[in-house]
Amino acid sequence: MDLLNTLVDKGLRRELPTREEALAVLATSDDELLDVVAAAGKVRRQWFGRRVKLNYLVNLKSGLCPEDCSYCSQRLGSKAEILKYTWLKPDDASKAAAAGVAGGAKRVCLVASGRGPTDKDVDRVSETISAIKEQNEGVEVCACLGLLSDGQAGRLRAAGADAYNHNLNTSEATYGDICTTHDFSDRVSTVQQAQAAGMSACSGLIAGMGESDADLVDVVYALRELDPDSVPVNFLIPFEGTPLAKEWNLTPQRALRILAMVRFVCPDIEVRLAGGREVHLRSMQPLALHLVNSIFLGDYLTSEGQAGQDDLAMIEDAGFEVEGTDTTTLPEHRRQCGDGAADEAAAEAEAPATTVPAPSDETRRDLVSVRRRGAGTDLPPNA
Repeated sequence: MDLLNTLVDKGLRRELPTREEALAVLATSDDELLDVVAAAGKVRRQWFGRRVKLNYLVNLKSGLCPEDCSYCSQRLGSKAEILKYTWLKPDDASKAAAAGVAGGAKRVCLVASGRGPTDKDVDRVSETISAIKEQNEGVEVCACLGLLSDGQAGRLRAAGADAYNHNLNTSEATYGDICTTHDFSDRVSTVQQAQAAGMSACSGLIAGMGESDADLVDVVYALRELDPDSVPVNFLIPFEGTPLAKEWNLTPQRALRILAMVRFVCPDIEVRLAGGREVHLRSMQPLALHLVNSIFLGDYLTSEGQAGQDDLAMIEDAGFEVEGTDTTTLPEHRRQCGDGAADEAAAEAEAPATTVPAPSDETRRDLVSVRRRGAGTDLPPNA
């Protein structure tokens, strides 16, 4: 297929595809799916070999968020029956993180619900970062605390935070449809503050919220412009008790096409398979490893993932290897320059959005399992 040959050539040169090409990837048929995966896999292997980076989430504070993000089980007004608790003590958070590190995680992601941290919250998280790094040599720590105020990014960096996560989630044009308590520019600003403070930026998207193909391409191009080091791709987990509980728009095939499109647009950036992979990719998760080079190990913020040992077995069975702490994730040119430095394609041709598949009448609500173990409970974590 000429399209895929062109995209592979551009990916190997770190050249940005046109919008028309990105949209065309999403419009490919199921019959062409393995060709798409194979093509994007060539780009993935060029920059990351067969390594898979493992990341582990620790939910420092769960639920009771004042923001109204429609996709979130922790949102204002959520009726989802999730765990709710206030800040974990640094030692408890460090113990939770140690379980992930013991399971092979190279990065620990510290997440807290809320609009953004107070200065006291930054102090708490700083203590937690210190505790984790003291007990786990070589581990990376990423903070995800919401919108940052002036000076907070610098304080987190000084405390030892290696990275900061704040996702764009969806396109700027449709952001107001999923959230009214802050806007797209607030999210962009927080990512830029993290970068300015010297932290590695981690910013991604959520697919499956009813968006068009054009929206998906828009948010991935916005991410490419921000140039984060890591792009997590989440697939909506339709929690009962949230406004998007009925949004079952994804098939495993569509999820793979989305991941392939992200890889072509972000060839040399860490692409992380994040929340919702078990729900929407199901038995096709191993194919996704040919597109992404990073996954979360075990559970998520408020939902349970598959067993950590199953994750490790999947990676091995698919012919990949877990990336060790002695390996740097990013290609050398990104480590040296701090950005992709790729020549961007001039053409920005628009193409009409393809039709998003209609939700199936047989939705698999049994696949959404609320987290009841790990951080905030007396039960051991899944790692």
